[in-house]
Amino acid sequence: MGIHDGHREKMRHRFCETGLEGFADHEALELLLYYAIPRRDTNELAHRLLARYGSLAALLQAPLEDLQRTEGIGESAAVFLKLVPAFVYQAQRSAAGQDTILNSTEKAGRYLLARFAGERNEVIYQLCLDRKGKLLACKRLSEGGSAAAELNIRRLVENALISSASAVILSHNHPSGIALPSREDYTTTRRVQEALATIGVELLDHIIVAEDDYVSLADSGILQR
Repeated sequence: MGIHDGHREKMRHRFCETGLEGFADHEALELLLYYAIPRRDTNELAHRLLARYGSLAALLQAPLEDLQRTEGIGESAAVFLKLVPAFVYQAQRSAAGQDTILNSTEKAGRYLLARFAGERNEVIYQLCLDRKGKLLACKRLSEGGSAAAELNIRRLVENALISSASAVILSHNHPSGIALPSREDYTTTRRVQEALATIGVELLDHIIVAEDDYVSLADSGILQR
């Protein structure tokens, strides 16, 4: 048994008994790192990581390349730390997609907040719905830089046809953290509404997400339902 094995076993047993209840942030991180760095003391590394990033949330959102610049974090450990929030997000998306009804702005907004969580670049999503508001498909249309993503309206129309959608909700995020629509957002909304109308599909809303906030162009009176 190695010098740290006894301590690791106590930490694992503690977690199995109580979960993370009562664990300090550095202890939870130390435990997590056991499974990425099996043969080294991870206590000191956990303290250094939290000192560098300030919180667990900031650590898990850090770029892969930046994590690897921390002494003691190799490629495997950095990928492992990025995998944890990505896996949780994937599980949340999977659960959210089961018989999801988006028949109100609030429901659509909550769904989209989860979709955009952790995104650093501008991303465009298309939600395809049936007449009762049931989600038929959620399509990631494009991803751009921190300022803009390009919308392919032809692809959007094809997605609506393939999904047999009766209605569509368009959504994109503002990485700046401000959800207010721009003039370009108004223009894009009108173009999408007109394109969908040619195939008998309604554009229900265009929702702009920024961090934990969102703005509905339909509720704002900009998009006439």
